Amino acid sequence: MGSDGNKEEKNDSDSATNSAAAKDDATPDLEGSVSRQPSEANSCYTTEDEVEEVQVQLGPKRTIKEHLETDKDDESLRRWKEQLLGSVDADAVQEDQEPDVKILNLTILSPGRSDIELPIPEGGNPKGLWFTLKEGSRYRLRFSFKVSNDIVCGLKYTNTVWKAGLKVDSAKEMLGTFSPQVEPYVHEMAEETTPSGMFARGSYSAKSKFIDDDNKCYLEINYTFDIQKEWATQ
Repeated sequence: MGSDGNKEEKNDSDSATNSAAAKDDATPDLEGSVSRQPSEANSCYTTEDEVEEVQVQLGPKRTIKEHLETDKDDESLRRWKEQLLGSVDADAVQEDQEPDVKILNLTILSPGRSDIELPIPEGGNPKGLWFTLKEGSRYRLRFSFKVSNDIVCGLKYTNTVWKAGLKVDSAKEMLGTFSPQVEPYVHEMAEETTPSGMFARGSYSAKSKFIDDDNKCYLEINYTFDIQKEWATQ
């Protein structure tokens, strides 16, 4: 029994020592609660200097032709590349790594009337009135384009409209990422409705652009159009 008493005294002494050590490792916060201080040896925080040293090393950029030639005898890799790149026209792929996008045509589609084909001038700026829309009418814009040389990433269409010098509309639509192929791509915008009323009718100026993720512009068109009570006579 004397041995048991010594053990109890020793346990009490150890508990007191551990409690004191725990208090030394803890600091009270402003509201009286206890928060643990991380030790320097086991800190999980990264300093700014350490963050600056972490850099992702990207490999050299390859052309599509180089991708097609690499591991071409591996059947599984070949199929995977076909799924990734789509129907790539190998003959149209050039050594130049810069992609090229050519807008072939622009068309306005509206229910109950024939399509309005918009000719694209060489310089990108049509002379005079480019087209006329009927007020309160539903319409969609369709365009086709061809990609060559390399994959174009993040191709998007932007359009800004002004009336009497004031911006009245601005739109941006992501078209996607496209690889070179023989057949042109065709894209149709969502349907819209032209405004109506006395204040909506009149002349507008606009700027449309086709740009990619690198902000490279493939076509910029500055033009004017009208909104009137009726469609223009063909």
